[in-house]
Amino acid sequence: MNSADLIEAPDLTPFERILLAAHDLFYRDGIRATGIDRVIAESSVAKKTFYRAFPSKDDLIVAFLEYRHQNWMMWFNEALERHGANLQALVPALAEWFESEAYRGCAFINSVVEVGGTHADAVDIARRHKRDMADAIRKLLPAASRTAKADAQALAMAVDGAIIAAQFEDSPAVALKSLARIVRAMST
Repeated sequence: MNSADLIEAPDLTPFERILLAAHDLFYRDGIRATGIDRVIAESSVAKKTFYRAFPSKDDLIVAFLEYRHQNWMMWFNEALERHGANLQALVPALAEWFESEAYRGCAFINSVVEVGGTHADAVDIARRHKRDMADAIRKLLPAASRTAKADAQALAMAVDGAIIAAQFEDSPAVALKSLARIVRAMST
C-alpha cells in the first residue's frame, strides 16, 4: 500500500494525512514545487487544521525528512537482511528501490540541493541519515576490520553516486553494475 492509499484511510489523524501527503508530494515533485495549498488539498484537511499541525512549511519539511529517514532506514535494513546481510546484499537491496515505480532518488540529497542553503535543520537531518546509512553498511563488513568505518563511509559515498546515476541513466542497471564492481573490490 502506498502513501496515497493511506491518506484516504479513515483512522488516520489529520497530522498523519498531512504528513503522508507532504511526503509523497515533496518526494515526487520537490519541496519548492509543492505549495502548502496543494498539501492541504491532497490531505483533505482545513487550512486551520493544517496550521495547527504545522505552523510553517519549515516544520513540515522537518517532519517529512524525519518520517522519510525512519521509514527508509527500516526498509534498507530489512532489504539488506532479505538479501543475506552481507556486503553483497547492498546491490540487490538497492536494485529493489531503483526499480520501483516511485523511485525519485534520495530524498535527502534532493532536499539539501533544494533547501540546504536556507534550512539548516534539513541539512542536519540529511547528515544524520547519511551517517545512519553508513552505519548500516558498516554492519555488513567483517567486525574485525580495522578499516571498517572508513570502508563503510567509502561505500556509502558509492551508494550516493549510484543513487544519482540511477536517476538520470536510461536504466538503473548501469548504476548497479558500477556499484557491484566497487562492492567486489571492497570484498577482496
